[in-house]
Amino acid sequence: MVIDTWKKIEKSQFAAIYLVYGNESFIINETKQRIVSSAVSEEEMDFNFSSYDLEETPIEVAIEDAETFPFMGERRVVVIQNPVFLTAEKTKEKVEHNIKRFEQYIQSPAPYTILVITANYEKLDERKKITKSLKKRAEVVEAKKLNEHELKSWVRERAAGNSVQIDEDAVELLLTLAGTNLMMLTQELDKLSLYASDTNRIDVEVVERLTARSLEQNIFTLVDKVVQRRIDEALRIYYDLLKQNEEPLKILAILAGQFRLIYGAKELSRRGYGQQKIASTLKVHPFRVKLAAGQAKHFNDKQLAHIIDTLSQGDYEIKTGKIKKELMIEMFLFKLHDQSFT
Repeated sequence: MVIDTWKKIEKSQFAAIYLVYGNESFIINETKQRIVSSAVSEEEMDFNFSSYDLEETPIEVAIEDAETFPFMGERRVVVIQNPVFLTAEKTKEKVEHNIKRFEQYIQSPAPYTILVITANYEKLDERKKITKSLKKRAEVVEAKKLNEHELKSWVRERAAGNSVQIDEDAVELLLTLAGTNLMMLTQELDKLSLYASDTNRIDVEVVERLTARSLEQNIFTLVDKVVQRRIDEALRIYYDLLKQNEEPLKILAILAGQFRLIYGAKELSRRGYGQQKIASTLKVHPFRVKLAAGQAKHFNDKQLAHIIDTLSQGDYEIKTGKIKKELMIEMFLFKLHDQSFT
């Protein structure tokens, strides 16, 4: 788990080689940043830190640097980016890499250097000897979307890093309102931490009052208000979105996506799929599946199929000029409230 690696880095328990790969860019950048800031002081940066893009530079140049003694410090940090030779991708590389030289270094890394390999690829080619060797010798961090437990741990850890404590129900509300994008959550947590610096505590009230809602989360809340029979609050959210110049067609598309997610979560749950497997199948975050499953209880299959069909028909009528786009969504919300989708 990436948070365990971060804790070891914080205690200066460094590995000689790190392999950080996956398509969650925030985790890749955060891991790299934590290693660099913990291992090399600002005064040493010019002498003991270097970064190489392997689309431009041969691997042996980076290895030669890694084998150079640190200057005026205990250790060096060498970052390697874009190691496409670890994947199955067939690309015309601008440079040739001496992979054998890299393999030799992996077997016997310099004790005074931290080598960080960042690979922004979803998968590596596990059949390749170099990949097997690297995974065996390096500390591997898979930069993938955090599950719900990991996400909540990350929120608590981020808050603690800002010297504040966040209540458990405040963590839940923050994820519900701000979504699961780590960059967005970081911005919100840093803002909440600054506000709570006097009390050193973030509670539900602070989260409710200060958290910026993404468009997707606003629409989730809008649907939630309707199923709770609070149509006035749902309409207020909708009118606020229009005042913020959100395009009705975009709102309609996200509404349709939310109901497709609700339908998919309901169907796969019936087949016995767990939250994680549903998320993987539908290619969404597990926390979104959890929220959608809660909303799914308010609709039967026939209603959901009719709702999705109505939204599709509404999209067609807006694009062909048969109905005003603002009015179409308003009518849809009233129908949803009246549960006239049968």
